[in-house]
Amino acid sequence: MGPDLADAASVPRLGALDREGVERRLDDVVETNRFTIAVVFPVTGAVLLLASAWGWLPPALSFNPVLVLLGVLVMRLPLVAGVAPLVDRRAAAAVAALTAYAYGIEYVGVTTGWPYGAFEYGVALGPMLAGVPLGLPVFFFPLVLNSYLLCLLLLGERARSRWVRLPVVVATVVAVDLVLDPGAVALGFWEYFGPAVYYGVPWSNYAGWVLSATVAVGAFDLAFDRTALLARLDSCPFMLDDMVSFVILWGAVNAAFGNWVPVAVAALFGAGLVATDRFDVPTRPRWATE
Repeated sequence: MGPDLADAASVPRLGALDREGVERRLDDVVETNRFTIAVVFPVTGAVLLLASAWGWLPPALSFNPVLVLLGVLVMRLPLVAGVAPLVDRRAAAAVAALTAYAYGIEYVGVTTGWPYGAFEYGVALGPMLAGVPLGLPVFFFPLVLNSYLLCLLLLGERARSRWVRLPVVVATVVAVDLVLDPGAVALGFWEYFGPAVYYGVPWSNYAGWVLSATVAVGAFDLAFDRTALLARLDSCPFMLDDMVSFVILWGAVNAAFGNWVPVAVAALFGAGLVATDRFDVPTRPRWATE
């Protein structure tokens, strides 16, 4: 073997090192800023959203799509950092297929009213294309993954059975929307047409969520190894901080509008996080103790 080949053989795989370095850096950023990401951002977001809905902000800031999307992206960081090391080709393919499904079903929903019921967006949730938010996967996928991870922890050994695991996660995803949709309708994010029986939301919406949740949960169940997910959950204390943000943000929004059933459901999610020892965001940011 010549010197050039020997030197080349001794060089580590740069792509693998780059990915591992990025993942470690992302872990460090999230761990260092847990309080800011999981508490400050959702509290600030709730205040800005409510101020926008009540006309307290100037037009340039009211429901500003850049701020909305940026806030969501920041709150998603703990989940992204937690899942990133587990994304292989199979997971990437599943996410790509699910992304196509999400855009497709949302476009059908906006244009035909099926399967969620007739509705239209009242606020631009970031850039829009053909009436569909381009950031749709950022809004939808984490709701499913958070539900999946929380159920794995709550179910324990029972999560080994797919016949138990999948229906419970699907039901949990639908329960997430029992919190999300009433708050979003109250803010004016979107509006349904026709009979609405649950805080401005028709039951057809939840039938549609059962369909989309079943597809998404099935895709994620195939994409990720359950044992690897549990191991990562065990070693990554912030992996469900996005669910903490969800409870704070949408619990506060629904409380502000007097939507007490959604508030109660959000509280149940908070109880689940406490029961699994996941509601452990420090009460003060790290810099306050240094």
